[in-house]
Amino acid sequence: MDTKRAAWRVAKPVVLIAEELSPATVDALGPDFDVIHCDGANRSELLAALSQGVDAVLIRSATKMDAEAIAAAKGLKVIARAGVGLDNVDIAAATSAGVMVVNAPTSNIVSAAELAISLLLASARFISPAHAALRNGKWARSKYTGAELFEKTLGIVGFGRIGQLVAHRMQAFGMNVIAYDPYLQPARAAQLGVKLVDLDELLRTSDFITIHLPKTKETANLIGVEALKKVKPAVRIVNAARGGVLDESALYDAIVEGRVAGAGLDVYVSEPCTDSPLFTLDNVVATPHLGASTDEAQERAGIAVAVSVRKALAGELVPDAVNVKGGVIAQEIRPSLPLVEKMAQIATELLGEVPVHMDIAVKGEIAVHDSSILAISALKGALIAVGAEEVTYVNTPGLATERGMTSAVTTTADSPEYRSMISLRAATGSGKSMTVDGTLMGIKQTQKIIGIDSFSLDLAPSAHILFLQYLDQPGVIGTVGHTLGQAKINIAGMQVGRSAAGGKALMALSVDSDVSDDLLATIKRETSAESVRAVVLVD
Repeated sequence: MDTKRAAWRVAKPVVLIAEELSPATVDALGPDFDVIHCDGANRSELLAALSQGVDAVLIRSATKMDAEAIAAAKGLKVIARAGVGLDNVDIAAATSAGVMVVNAPTSNIVSAAELAISLLLASARFISPAHAALRNGKWARSKYTGAELFEKTLGIVGFGRIGQLVAHRMQAFGMNVIAYDPYLQPARAAQLGVKLVDLDELLRTSDFITIHLPKTKETANLIGVEALKKVKPAVRIVNAARGGVLDESALYDAIVEGRVAGAGLDVYVSEPCTDSPLFTLDNVVATPHLGASTDEAQERAGIAVAVSVRKALAGELVPDAVNVKGGVIAQEIRPSLPLVEKMAQIATELLGEVPVHMDIAVKGEIAVHDSSILAISALKGALIAVGAEEVTYVNTPGLATERGMTSAVTTTADSPEYRSMISLRAATGSGKSMTVDGTLMGIKQTQKIIGIDSFSLDLAPSAHILFLQYLDQPGVIGTVGHTLGQAKINIAGMQVGRSAAGGKALMALSVDSDVSDDLLATIKRETSAESVRAVVLVD
């Protein structure tokens, strides 16, 4: 462990590099830091180094920055993970201690795309079993007859950054590429020469399928028993994204029964995975989660987090912070970032479509400050609402561009009813739009939703909100309360806005738990509401 420091260095911020990183990482830090090293996998050595007093620590996957390590590092400001995953960082403990956590969310996208393509090619040509047979002294040339990619249809499930890289590369092989992504604008896919289709059509028509989705409640086992009944028997399926999106048990049955020709796998529902029955099949090629395991990806990750550390310790905005929305933003604007995120989530959920554009109007006293960051806040909130994974201030602009989403901020000193307020108008590609108004009240800067379209409200945004749009009539409030009560769902607060007695009305209820789709349907039926939506707000 290198803890030697000259007296003239004391004034410099101290950066601890706890694992082997590329020389380019240190170069990217620059000369303004006192850099020390330790073996982060050695627990006692790590704790001793942290206790010396460091401002930032750079790690990869072997160093565990848990609550004990964070507590040992008095004065620690930044934990930087040179990679995407953060399983070895206790984010809650870091946040509680006021420590920023940053990673490198875009560092591995090329490596991940190339591995998916490698698995696709290896599956198509039986590379793995043919190689194993040759090493065992068998010239099994006739046994391993594969399939060409030329003029075949590749179906990409999830058309984000990695999916788009795969599409571009596979088009060079002469493949026809189609994609399924409910949150991408068709015009963006068309620019890339790719046709957006629904999932059923993709399953029916694809000769090869590659998955590039995060694992969420909605995508868990998306390619499962029923989906695998719809595919061609000659299809080959690749999953180098997240374990659990592809049902491994259902895939095994489909391959054994001849309903799927083969598969390429890099990720698994439980990792490390060394004993899957899929590994016994000749027509399955498998790797141990190697998507980010290239020298280039590791170097990009190191450089990215070094730049983030430099910015953080200089007090600048760090867009890829996963737990802190700080930076050089006016103190008067900072409380508005989470408010605007929630306003965008509400607008997106109520519209039921991804917005293509959002206008954020900043009004009143705070309008004199630079509020341009709120354009990113709005996009971030909308992306969260549509299920994008690991959305941060660094990847929000890129994710939004992929989906054809834009935003803009305007300011005006005019705010007749409030000292300061923000209006967010979201518009979709189908022509629908919605305006959500918000403000921050009192010394504590309490978040409030004060309007949705023409309806006035006074709603503190909570984790679970139920919205009903209906025709104002007696009994609706009682019916809703009774139905929720029967389902053991507690109402924490309620607001009703209406255009006029007997006219259109909007009810907003803060509740303590999720409201199921079946219960939403029941409420809609019993109240004759125009629409009933449950919104789950994510901080």
